[in-house]
Amino acid sequence: MPNRITTLPVSSSTRRPRSSFFSGPLPILAASVFWGTTGTASSLAPAGAPAAAIGSAGLVLGGLLLLVSNGGARLRCTRAEHRLLLFGALAIAGYPLTFYPAVARTGVAVATVVTLGSAPVFAGLLAWMIGRARPSRRWLCATAAAVLGCGVLVLGPELTGGTAPMNVVGIALAAVAGLSYAVYSLISAKLIARGHASNSVLGRMFGIGGLLVLPVVLCTDMSWLGTLRGAAVAVHLAVFPTFVAYRLFGYALRHTTAQVVITMTFAEPAVAAILGVVVLGERLPIVAWCGLVLVALALVALAAPARARRDRGGGR
Repeated sequence: MPNRITTLPVSSSTRRPRSSFFSGPLPILAASVFWGTTGTASSLAPAGAPAAAIGSAGLVLGGLLLLVSNGGARLRCTRAEHRLLLFGALAIAGYPLTFYPAVARTGVAVATVVTLGSAPVFAGLLAWMIGRARPSRRWLCATAAAVLGCGVLVLGPELTGGTAPMNVVGIALAAVAGLSYAVYSLISAKLIARGHASNSVLGRMFGIGGLLVLPVVLCTDMSWLGTLRGAAVAVHLAVFPTFVAYRLFGYALRHTTAQVVITMTFAEPAVAAILGVVVLGERLPIVAWCGLVLVALALVALAAPARARRDRGGGR
């Protein structure tokens, strides 16, 4: 993906590291905080609420917010780019239809690990297959470390206790969710790299994706949406993990590659674990802390070289 950051004059070199960090890794870390709440929020929905309908309701509302917040700006695309937009919208629609049922079948921990663990692998393979970029050795090492650290962080305590739920269908659904995330991230990055505004690209894709899953909401039992808890869950999923997080996501895609952005989202379970300790008073066993440290080291290794390359004015 071409480097879309304008090279600054030599006299401004002292400001480049701060600018590149705040325009790349930081927005994704902020988005990860919001994404880290999706599994827990969906589990707080009223009993009997269909898992796919919960996620779809959040996407419908959040997609509408992303679409209207763009102020009606037109997105001038070629016919091929319109096809990419539609394919990206299909991938977006597929995410809530697979991730939330995976959470219902396997639990938040397993579904999150499988989805996050598979997404960067799919992203790297797809980018390589379409000839956009061969994964670098540093990216491969950092991603492998992040996958391992995420697994140890989230699943380590459950596996050592022998209580981790392993549902084959749920794991398969989570993997499909990871593929969906990789596909629409790569398509978004491709369109943004061609000069289209990130807000317009994501607004159009999420707006169409919301329309695609609207029948799922309308054709299932909607009584849960009429409750205070159900409405609160839907609004939360629409505003924070969708609208706010994907505005940050689109901003970050303008300044770094989709592969790096996806791997940076491994901060999501790390943030959730830290919030559990600080806010809820939970205790993490030593194996979980080891996983947390491994994820942190992987993200630092991934972010630092990207910042250094931009300082030299180079691309990926």
